[in-house]
Amino acid sequence: QAQLVESGGGLVQAGASLRLSCAASGFTFRRYSSGWFRQAPGREREFVAAVSVSGGSTHYADSVKGRFTISRDNAKNTVYLQMNSLRPDDASVYYCAAAWYDGSHLYTDDEFEYEYWGQGTQVTVSS
Repeated sequence: QAQLVESGGGLVQAGASLRLSCAASGFTFRRYSSGWFRQAPGREREFVAAVSVSGGSTHYADSVKGRFTISRDNAKNTVYLQMNSLRPDDASVYYCAAAWYDGSHLYTDDEFEYEYWGQGTQVTVSS
């Protein structure tokens, strides 16, 4: 069955970097756009970044623009999130997700358009 498995989370100090990975299996990864979302305790899940099926188009939340980079490797069925200059308010559980590309939107920031979700990986940032 379809599966997304995140890795790369951890505890870092403010200003440090982390690279999250999300390995996909059980579905045709290259036909799905990919996204990263995050959820902190007591808060709603929020969009972080999205990438088109080819990897050529990306979209970011304003809060991470210029610090985070999303990318994908279709040969490895993997999507990445490079996070630089981490801040304490970036601390969350990070989830990757996949949305079927129907030809109308290169990517989406709407969580309800994502079909598959990973289990999440914890990112903690100390000040």
